[in-house]
Amino acid sequence: MASGKLIVLTGPSGVGKGTLVRALLNHHPELYLSISATTRSPRQGEVEGKDYYFLSKSAFETMIEENQLLEWAEYAGNYYGTPRTKVEEKINQGLIVLLEIEVIGAKAIKNSFPDALRIFILPPSIEELEHRLRSRKTDSESAILRRLDRAKEELAVSEEFDKCIINDDLEIALAQLEKAIFFDSSITN
Repeated sequence: MASGKLIVLTGPSGVGKGTLVRALLNHHPELYLSISATTRSPRQGEVEGKDYYFLSKSAFETMIEENQLLEWAEYAGNYYGTPRTKVEEKINQGLIVLLEIEVIGAKAIKNSFPDALRIFILPPSIEELEHRLRSRKTDSESAILRRLDRAKEELAVSEEFDKCIINDDLEIALAQLEKAIFFDSSITN
């Protein structure tokens, strides 16, 4: 069986990564979405084992010590990471695995999976990003300000990624994402 591939989607908080991933999975149910682990509390409506694996800080640190994560990072006071076993299993089965992760983790994936396609999702502007973060109504004012500061740092490294897609219009961004994953022969070999 052909070897699968790893697609890494990243970008600042509030840029629409989750919305793009849901649309991509609706159009392409053959894709496998890796579930990340985190130490942050679940947001309203999030389900354990579907949206994230919600772990205690000590459980997450044990996974770090035992090399059970492909990548991990601390972001806005919480740990986030990608459990290794399931991702490697699905790639070995020939599947395309999607990782929707934060920027530091996406940069680290280059070391563990140099052939991964790493795609950075950009906001149309920092002002629109702030509007999206505030519209979610899931974070405190201090958390929003931390996320915006972090977003400015993350946007500065966007050119280190294989592809950059601006999420201004969802349908256009989705079409560009599909082209990068399925049709760009320079990447898919």
